[in-house]
This record gives sequence, structure tokens and C-alpha cells, in this order.
Amino acid sequence: MSILQEKKGNDLFFSSPVNEDTDFIPLISEEDEESINMTRVPDSLPILPLRNTVLFPGVIIPITVGREKSMKLVREIYQKGKVIGTVAQRDPNLDDPEPDEMYSVGTMAQLLRILEMPDGSTSVIIQGKKRFSIREFIATEPYYVARVEELQDVKPRRKDHEFEAIVGSLKDLSLKIIKLSSNIPQETSFAVKNIESSSFLINFISSNSDIRMHEKQHLLEQSNLKKRATALLQYLSREVQMLELKHDIQTKVKIDMDQQQREYFLHQQMKTIQDELGGNPLEQEIEELKKRAGKKKWGKETSAVFFKEVDKLNRLNPATGEYSVQLNYLQTLLELPWNEFTKDNFDLKRAQRILDRDHFGLEKVKDRIIEHLAVLKLKGDMKSPIICLYGPPGVGKTSLGKSIAKALNRKYIRMSLGGLHDEAEIRGHRKTYIGAMPGRIIQSLKKAKSSNPVFVLDEIDKVGRDFHGDPASALLEVLDPEQNNAFYDNFIELEYDLSRALFIATANTTSTINPALLDRMELINVSGYILEEKVEIARRHLVPKELKNHGLKATSVSLSKKMLEYLVENYTRESGVRELDKTIAKLVRVIAKKVALGENYDKKLREKDIETILGAPKYLKDKYQGNEFAGVVTGLAWTAAGGEILFIETSLSKGKGTLTLTGNLGDVMKESAVIALEYIKSHGELLDLAPEIFENWNIHVHVPEGAIPKDGPSAGITMATAIASAMTQRKVRKNLAMTGEITLRGKVLPVGGIKEKILAAKRADIKEIILSEENRKDIAEINDIYLKGLTFHYVSSIMQVFELALLQDKVSKPLKIA
Repeated sequence: MSILQEKKGNDLFFSSPVNEDTDFIPLISEEDEESINMTRVPDSLPILPLRNTVLFPGVIIPITVGREKSMKLVREIYQKGKVIGTVAQRDPNLDDPEPDEMYSVGTMAQLLRILEMPDGSTSVIIQGKKRFSIREFIATEPYYVARVEELQDVKPRRKDHEFEAIVGSLKDLSLKIIKLSSNIPQETSFAVKNIESSSFLINFISSNSDIRMHEKQHLLEQSNLKKRATALLQYLSREVQMLELKHDIQTKVKIDMDQQQREYFLHQQMKTIQDELGGNPLEQEIEELKKRAGKKKWGKETSAVFFKEVDKLNRLNPATGEYSVQLNYLQTLLELPWNEFTKDNFDLKRAQRILDRDHFGLEKVKDRIIEHLAVLKLKGDMKSPIICLYGPPGVGKTSLGKSIAKALNRKYIRMSLGGLHDEAEIRGHRKTYIGAMPGRIIQSLKKAKSSNPVFVLDEIDKVGRDFHGDPASALLEVLDPEQNNAFYDNFIELEYDLSRALFIATANTTSTINPALLDRMELINVSGYILEEKVEIARRHLVPKELKNHGLKATSVSLSKKMLEYLVENYTRESGVRELDKTIAKLVRVIAKKVALGENYDKKLREKDIETILGAPKYLKDKYQGNEFAGVVTGLAWTAAGGEILFIETSLSKGKGTLTLTGNLGDVMKESAVIALEYIKSHGELLDLAPEIFENWNIHVHVPEGAIPKDGPSAGITMATAIASAMTQRKVRKNLAMTGEITLRGKVLPVGGIKEKILAAKRADIKEIILSEENRKDIAEINDIYLKGLTFHYVSSIMQVFELALLQDKVSKPLKIA
């Protein structure tokens, strides 16, 4: 078997058989190898730089010669029958490499033949003989000549089983590469199988394998034949893995293509059969979409987009996933109520009746809705307001939205925002994603089938924020009257008009709402209910509702106003009526049980019956505690559950004038106490206090219920009055409470939560309240029913507070402070 080892680029692993016109060059025999081993390398050799290839001993390769220096060298040496040195150049792009741009280890070669090719180029067939190392270059013209040193191969000892195994693996991997590669003739495997010399096999595979040139050079430089074989084995293993991976990918692609072609032909056959039977269901579905689109009231832009997307659907293969996504998109467009509105009922008296029937109190909110309805009646078209109802839990903020929808004769949508942390919940996902859908705004409108519903955004103060985005910022577009006429949903990819929807947001506090969002809303404070209002709500709404829910008649139980007051004061403590509703439900359940068992019971519930069912009273009513002790002053506080009274207690003890604060107080409250004491120290003469008193007496300020955290500036004047009372041992005016912030100059600043604080004062039988002069405007806005029985004193400085609050009388058994 004769083979010409001919390289044709990096795609070929081994040689190709030569054609019939080319003389065969035999593979070397054992005698040829012995002859090569006996050859000696001369002291100097003419050097031929090689591009993109490395010559190994014993291997025959063709090279194309094009450089002038190389041509002179080849022709001169071929005529003389001498040998040359071949060295690979480091950069194959260099036309005339310098000595330092060539590797230092090369192979001595014999010129076997020069061939003039049809395209005018010259090819030379050379055979490697022995490896050498360049010591120095001694000439550069007309070609390179270098002084060299012969390199001997270090062969393994005889019967080295490990080496034999490595050689066997090399042969197996080579055969596997030939089988996997489509560019290598299968006849090449015959040559590999018939090479008996281990050293020539290693050199043959190294020369012809498709590995990088610097890796081939590394193999040539390795003198130890076993190490050279091991390194080659690593390179071949990598090549096998790459070829197997390519083969797997090509096989998979072919299978996928075959499957797609099969499905395509089957669908074409199905289409032909369906046409013969009378109509294609897919075409019928598209026609149905177009028919529905003709009835929509959308604009020209939306219509153009819809029919463009229908055409796209028509071109898609129904078996693909994109078809279902496209169909879902078109169905969503059709189901949206484009320019479809419910007709508002402009009967203002009817609307007022509905609002009054469903909710007791809440006059500000009701007035605002009636105002909006009145303007709509007169103008016919108006952007809806963005209303935010804020206040404590259970006061009816959410249920008010349903009543407003009923009064306006509009559809009602409630969307809970509590815990929402993904922006896509508002704006939707792009339809390119798997499982994409519109945002909750668009989905809610689709369900409501109207573009002007009453849209309640519940718990807007509890919107979250994380790496998914900021939903509060996405809501800016929804709740801005200047922007929401062109709301953009990522799934719809069209502008949708939300300006006719009436958005009502609810919140417990405005402090956690995005400031930009807060600025776009009309804030209405829905404060807590007084005792009388809670009793009326229970009588009109809660008791009838629970009787109905538990299957009882209105005559099954009777709760008088007095008993309802007893329930409110002793079993609930809240601004709203949610806990009261649960308490009434528990009473009704017990009655329902007795009715179901046929037991006799007294339909008119009394205090003892309530205590039997609910147990002992859960809450003791906040009561004014008198003025028998110096340094005890009643303050007013605001909580999320409504207003409360709190007691500031101050005591004195002999010491060095230190101030101690207890009662789980926050930083702001502690600062208020320090400011109060400093003011009294600097104005002690106004209270007839000697300066040395502050150096000889320790002051301890305590706020009871130490387990409850307390903070805020509103207890400033209360603390100052408590300290002043303790230092002077003067009594505090009876049934008096106060709230206000104090400054270091003694000014009294306004505070918030006035209505809730007034309700707390009324519950505790307080008769007089001291407020900042600037809070007078807040009192003017409160309904007279809340102010009944209270006297208000408006002050600007702390000395006015002392004049009103501190009596000239001393407490019994006063401390002797000097």
C-alpha cells in the first residue's frame, strides 16, 4: 500500500491517496527506519522556515515554496543531493522571518522531489530524518545557515507495557478520529493499522493530526518518546471529544429537521383533507377574530396593529409555541373594553342615599364623591380624581369603594397591593416570554368589561420593593391624571386610556407611600369613630349582617344601645369597628347554637349574659386618675389604632441632678424631656425655683406601660408640665390633658392626629385640652359632635401652659425642696 501524505489545510487529519499520475512514495520500513537512525546530522545546515506545519522524523510531507530565499535553497540543495534543516516559524503571517522569530528545534530533511504545479506554484516533497537544535545562525544570505546540534530520542526499555498500552491507545484514537471525521478518507485507517514502528507511528500521527501548531512543536521538542506519546494522547483525546460533540449536534439537528419536515407534510395533508371536507378550523378561527374585531370601538392605531398581528398569526405554523402566544395576545386585545363605558347615574339624591345607607359618618368622602358626580352631570366629561383614603384599620375605607361604585352605577374593581414587589404585576410582561400576561390593571379591566370602573387600590402604603423593580414607581403612570390617558402595558404594547376610571387608594398611613405617588393623590383622612358612631354602626349594619350570616331572624336576639356601648367600651379598643364586628359575631354564634339545639334563652342580652359568653371585660376604660400627686400629667397620643391617653410621671430624689428616663421611650421623646428640663432650669426664677435645687435633686421621668415602644414630639409640653409640677409640688388642674411639641425657647408647636386624640380624651372623661395655637385650624375642621363637652385652650408658649395647668395649691404632704 503506497500513500502520498498530502496536507490540504487544517481540515485533514491524515493524508489523501495520490492520483494515478503521481508516483507512489512508500511508507518507511524497518530497514528505512534503521537507516534514518544511522544518519548523522552535520555541524551546519541550511535552514528552510516552514509555515503552519512541523516536520517529524520519518514523515513525508509536501510543502509549497514561494519565497525567493526558499526557492534558491531548495533548487541548490536538490541538485547537490544534500540535506536541509526545517524549522517552524512562530508567526505564520511573516514573509521573511528573522532568526529569533523561528523555533530553535527542527528536523533535518531530505528533498525527494520538486513538482511544478499547474497554477504556477512549486511544491516540494520532503522527508524528515533527524531532530536537531539550532545553536547559532552563521549566515543569512542567500539563505539562512545555522550551526546545529543533533538531538537523540530517548526510547523506553523493551517490553515496557505502559508504553505499549499508550501506543495502542494512540492507534485506537486515530482510527476513531478517521471514522468520526467526514474529511478524512477511510483508506487512511489502513495505513495507521499497518505501521509497525512505534516511534514512526507517534511521529506520523503527530504530523498529520489536527492539533495546533505550537502543540506539534511541543511534541517535536520532547526527546523522551514515552512522554511525547503521552502528550499526543492527551491532544487526541481532546479532539475525539470535540468530534463526538459535533457529531451529536449534527445528529440531533438532523433528527429535529426530519421531525419538522414530517410535521409540515402532515399539516399540509390535514389542511388538504379539511379543505375537501369543507373548511379549515384554523382559518375559521382567524375569520372569527376578524369578525369580532369589526364590532370593537377601538381607534385606528389599535385596529391597524390588530390586523397586522392577525396576518402574522396566519403565517405561523399552529404546532409552534409562538402560535399560541400570538393567539392569546389577539384574544386579549379583543376582550379589553376599548372605549366601552357604563352610563353614570346622575341622580345625586339617590347617590347620597346609597352612601349614607352603607356607611355611617365619613362626610368628607361622601361630599367629594357627590361633588365629582355633580361636575360630571354638568360638564358631561371630566378626568376622574385620584382619591387616597387614609386612616386606621377597620373604619370602612375599602368597603366605601363598593358603595361609591353602586352610587355611580359603575363596575367595581378591588386590587390589593399589600406585599406587591414586582413591577410586572402593574405593567405586565413582554409577550416574548413564556407564560407572559398583561398586568393586573389591564386584567381587571378585562374582567370588568368597562373602561370607567371604580378602581380600589387597597393597602397602597404596603407596596414592596426589591430586585424585580419598584411597583410604586410603575403606579405613578396609573395615578397621574396627566399620564394615565396613555397607560402602556408591556404585554399589550399599546396605549390604553385609564383617565375615565375612578381610582380610590386606601392606606393606614401616608408615611410609607412614595412621595411622588403621594403628590398625585387627593388625600382624605378617614379618622376613627366615637362611641356614639360605633353604637350606630353596630345597630344599623353589624348586628343585622351577623344575624343574616348565621341564619337568624331579626327577632332572635336583642342588643340595646346600652349593651352595645358596654361591648364597645369593655371588649374593643380600636378606631374602627372590625374587632366589634368579631365580638358581635361571637355573641350571635352562641345564640345560633342555642336555637339549633332548641334551648330556651333570653332574647334580650344583658351585661351578665355578655360576660358569660365573652368572659370578663378585656379592656379597662382609660380613666383620668386625679391630681393628688405632684408630677403626674395626662398627655394625648396617636397610634395606628386611634388615639390614647398616657400619663407622664415625674418623681424627685436626693442626688446630683441627674435625669433618668424610663418607659421604652424613643429618641425624639427622650430629647423632648431633655429640652423640657433645660427650659425649666433656665427659667427657674419664673417658677420660684432656686438654682441649687437642680444640683441637689435627681429627676426621674416615667411613662407607664413600659412594654409598649413610645416616640414622637407631642408629649413635650406634657413632660415640661410634669417636671414643673414635681419641682414646685403644685397640683395639676383636674380633668385636663394636653399635647404639643416644645422648643428650647419655650415655644409650643402643633402636632397631628388631633381628632383621634380628642376621641381618646372623651373616652377618659377629660374636660379640658391644651393645644398649640396653630392647631386651632384643625379643631375648626372637626364636626361639632366630636367636640361636645370639651373646652380647648390654645397656647403659644410653655409659660402659658404652666399658668393654665399648674394650680397655686400644693399637694398634700409635699416634698421639702430647698
